[in-house]
Amino acid sequence: MENVLITGTTSGIGKAFAEKFASMGNNIILVSRDMQKLKQQQLYLQNQYHVTVNLIAYDLTKEDAADLIMEQIGNWNIPIDFLVNNAGFNECGLFSQTDISKEIKMIDLHIRFITQLTKRILSIMEKNNYGHILNIGSTGSFIPSPSDAVYSATKAYIMSFSNALYGEYRNTRIKITLLCPGATETEFARKANIEQTLLFKYAVMKPDKVVKIAYPKIIKGKRFIIPGIYNKLLVFFSKIMPIDITNKLTMIMMNSH
Repeated sequence: MENVLITGTTSGIGKAFAEKFASMGNNIILVSRDMQKLKQQQLYLQNQYHVTVNLIAYDLTKEDAADLIMEQIGNWNIPIDFLVNNAGFNECGLFSQTDISKEIKMIDLHIRFITQLTKRILSIMEKNNYGHILNIGSTGSFIPSPSDAVYSATKAYIMSFSNALYGEYRNTRIKITLLCPGATETEFARKANIEQTLLFKYAVMKPDKVVKIAYPKIIKGKRFIIPGIYNKLLVFFSKIMPIDITNKLTMIMMNSH
């Protein structure tokens, strides 16, 4: 039985991971903003899987979020065996028209917060000489996306960061994995107002499917996972096509029809 800390757990991939880890008999620490949803999730997981579920309700874009989480797990005296950096959101549209305050919060969450929390959790894992860290990237980690410029840039950071950490810890008992899903059926698309785009009309995966494919590979400590053949092809072709062509295709995919 391990202690798994998951951020962004009340919907989508984070929710599916919380259920998967709980179903495998692990204790869970849920970290999200919405206290009411967290309490519902806590009750459900405890009743369904008879594991210990703790929760932390906080806005992770705030500067002291990582400190607050570490203080709380210190008070509980819970060693973290597994960290899932899942929390994220999107502000989509042409860069000149998007909301800069939302984009700064996205950078705070996807880059600053993940970096701070990972550093703090790694120091615990190093003491225990054991741990897993799962970072959630995106197919956008590979593809600079016109009309989704800042989001893809933050996910490119997560990919670079993960790959570097994997290199630093590869000969230890600390495993670093990067999961890069494509379009997934979650509240994420609705909140970002991209549900009607071509990207979210074809080859959209359900969060449970993403987790089912990824989980056994994560446990083995695989460096990097792209779930689904469509997403694998998307990334493969993005590597060999000129940027002008990927830019045009991305613009088409991100437009509503």
